[in-house]
Amino acid sequence: MQRLRGAARKDGNEKGVVDGAAGPPEGSPDVEKGNQEPVRLLSARVISMGLIVSMGGFIFGYDTGLPFRKALVNELSIGTLMGAIGAAPVANAVGRKYSIIFWNIIFCVGVIVQISTQYHWYQIVVGRWVAGLGVGALSVLTPMYQSETAPRQIRGALVSCYQLFITLGIFVADCINFGTEKDTSARSWRLPMGLGFIWPVIMSVGMLFLPETPRWEYRKGKIDSARATIARSYGVPEDHWEVKREFREIQEKFEAESAGGGKHQWWEVFTGPRMAYRTLLGMTMQMLQQLTGANFFFYYGTTIFTATGINNSFVTAMILGGVNFGCTFGGLYVVEHFGRRRALIFGGFWMFVCFMVFASVGHFSLNQNNPQATPGAGAAMIVFACLFIAGYAMTWAPIVWALIGEIYPSRYRALAMGLATASNWTWNFLLAFFTPFITGDIDYRYGYVFAACNFAGAFVVYFFVCETQGKSLEEIDTMYILHVEPWKSTKWVPPQGEDLVTTDALHLTPGGRDIRKENAPGAGTMEQDEQEKTQTLGEDGRITNY
Repeated sequence: MQRLRGAARKDGNEKGVVDGAAGPPEGSPDVEKGNQEPVRLLSARVISMGLIVSMGGFIFGYDTGLPFRKALVNELSIGTLMGAIGAAPVANAVGRKYSIIFWNIIFCVGVIVQISTQYHWYQIVVGRWVAGLGVGALSVLTPMYQSETAPRQIRGALVSCYQLFITLGIFVADCINFGTEKDTSARSWRLPMGLGFIWPVIMSVGMLFLPETPRWEYRKGKIDSARATIARSYGVPEDHWEVKREFREIQEKFEAESAGGGKHQWWEVFTGPRMAYRTLLGMTMQMLQQLTGANFFFYYGTTIFTATGINNSFVTAMILGGVNFGCTFGGLYVVEHFGRRRALIFGGFWMFVCFMVFASVGHFSLNQNNPQATPGAGAAMIVFACLFIAGYAMTWAPIVWALIGEIYPSRYRALAMGLATASNWTWNFLLAFFTPFITGDIDYRYGYVFAACNFAGAFVVYFFVCETQGKSLEEIDTMYILHVEPWKSTKWVPPQGEDLVTTDALHLTPGGRDIRKENAPGAGTMEQDEQEKTQTLGEDGRITNY
């Protein structure tokens, strides 16, 4: 792959120094001033951070796989939706680290409410809702913490580990369900639920030994601590050129946000430079991830495969969970070697074919009154269910999470990711609520609906999603601002020898539509008396004075 060069490389030289590999990029203003020893990325500190923070995904997956999830999935989904929306303001106020600990405690409170019930069903409903608040918030904070703290060279892999741990949580829950299926006492549901305490405790205790994200620390005036955190993440001294480069970027972005004047409001995620497009795109991609139909198997897989004649539906759930977990490792490879667009488009068409076969066999060949009379049809449905899960785990499952962490500029990332994740949980709730009624009326023909959504998803990616593989966050921001056509974005190369127009480099006034900055990158030179002049960013990326 052609290496992208130019000034935009400063935010994401993905081919950087890794344990004695090539040296720092030529021309960097930080190279001559700082230590140039090799960066040690795969250190115990970075690995432990990846494992501890990704436990947020494990909590999500484990709770998804609990046996009573089918009956009470709606209550959890409502809570997760609210938690996802509320995560950003709490994280901005108290920090990412302690916000993660706080929401883990909320999740534990929800579990306590559930397992302490004796006779009242509504106590479980309330407990599911409270636990959902924690799950929803962690689904935003986990990738946010990883993206703000991880070394830039391995940021994508660490964020993708969130989805890997989701699948691991589902698989572990399936195994525990299998172990307790013959227990007819209350222990059969209290034990799996009680084991759910282990994961948030591990995550909370582990977070106490991890630092706050350097970007949040800098915003709160903890300058020295932010610099030390960056140095520890890269495994180098504080005077290293990599630390100086990243610290300078954090400083420049913070100054740019402050220079516009006034308080920037939440609605700038829609009024900022090309932000309405990107915010709605992230919400649409998360919606389409739910509409792939994957949760149709995970939530209701036990019921579906009972109808196929398989003697033990819990074994079937373990098979699906194992396929899901194992194939997600392949997704970590696909996301970095085949590009986001190509993988998502291929995955959409692959899942379309799988659901067409699954739905057709289920409706036309399976004897639904006596499934054992058509064992061939049941076996075929299981095979194509596994093929679907494999395609989903390697494409739409991890890549959508990576994508929403890449397409937003840093100043809007927390809220924009919260809205995108809220979209995911909204559709999670809607599908969980309506699926029993729909399948009761049209049986396996419901699969045709998901097939159509997968087909549509491939076209949405082709026409609206820019390729982000191998590009820095700055270059990604520039592509969207300049309206680069998505189907041409794979071959797009940033201008050589000049700075790029990026959201984080613009001193936006409140509202996100006007610019107040002297010599803004890509904006030309403004006149003197800056306080009396304003620039406006047009829809085509051009900046004009008035």
